[in-house]
Amino acid sequence: MAWNDPQWGKKDNAGPPDLDELWRRFNQRLAGMFGDKGGGAPSRGLVGGLIGLAFLVWIATGFYIVDAGSRGVVQRFGKYTETTGPGAHLRLPWPIETHRVVNLESVRTIEVGYRGKSKNLQESLMLTDDENIVDLQFAVQYNLKSAEDFVFVNRYENMADGDDVVRQAAETAMREVVGKSKMYFVLNVGRSEVAAQAKELMQAILDRYKSGINISQITLQNVQAPEQVLAAFEDVQKANQDRDRLKNEAQAYANDVVPRARGQAARLMEEAEGYRQKVVANAQGEAARFAQVLAEYQKAPAVTRQRLYLDTMQQVLNSSSKVVVDQKGNGSLLYLPLDKLQQIASQPYASAPDALRQPPASAAPSGGPATLGGGRELLGRERGERP
Repeated sequence: MAWNDPQWGKKDNAGPPDLDELWRRFNQRLAGMFGDKGGGAPSRGLVGGLIGLAFLVWIATGFYIVDAGSRGVVQRFGKYTETTGPGAHLRLPWPIETHRVVNLESVRTIEVGYRGKSKNLQESLMLTDDENIVDLQFAVQYNLKSAEDFVFVNRYENMADGDDVVRQAAETAMREVVGKSKMYFVLNVGRSEVAAQAKELMQAILDRYKSGINISQITLQNVQAPEQVLAAFEDVQKANQDRDRLKNEAQAYANDVVPRARGQAARLMEEAEGYRQKVVANAQGEAARFAQVLAEYQKAPAVTRQRLYLDTMQQVLNSSSKVVVDQKGNGSLLYLPLDKLQQIASQPYASAPDALRQPPASAAPSGGPATLGGGRELLGRERGERP
């Protein structure tokens, strides 16, 4: 170059070289490179070629390729123009139009409350509804559903800006859900419900800002009490578990006793109802029978009284083994073994003893009871003597 001229500073005037001379030498060398041996200024064709080459290079800056699963977002002077799919595309060169390629299929993961193996207490410590503190660490997986919305929310090329948006929305949503829940619910039975509510609220926040981000899943990694009160919290947990165990045992006992008591009560109710119906039916039958007897009694009072007396005495003396004999009349007293006869009549004839099958051979001594045969003869004579 001209400033590397070995004659620098060796002339009489030791001053800097003339700028016109430097420009003339530069034009000569440039003309020599392109075949112009005249030593004059470069031709117009050469200048036009250089301008054309520069224009082609400038136009080539508008060529770009979008990979599969990605979208290209084109902006003209900062305003959204179009979204292009996978393949080769051409846009107006910079600074007229710019583009940004966004991957929609890849799943990104951010960590809230921890980074690797180290905790971030500023993010993980949260306050519950019952004014307790929990240490909650969770991970969020998300992808993109709108390339243009994501580009305008994240103005910079660094994808970490999208992670920051998701992290802030996730922390906000989780703190709101935990702040409305009890500590025991968050730590034990409500983990899945807390994650589902946080996901729904987080998606609503991101949609409100038109971020173009879709939340795939929220996973709770670690939920526990702060380390400073962990020992006391474990004691409380054991007490709660004992309480739940006793409640379950009591509930099991109640489930066993109450149905049996209800069944017994139902059985007693059915028996009482049956007894009531029986008594009512018997009373109605007795009342009907009494009405019938009353009607007959009104027709023949003497006969009805005699009949009622005989029926009553039959019922009373039916199970009695005593024999009542009228001794007012004179004559021989006949012995009739009515109790034996009743037993024989109540049993089959084949089962009766042999002594009862045969009639007696002789009569009893005088003054004593007579046999059955003699009794018949005496009964006949007595009946014949009666007037």
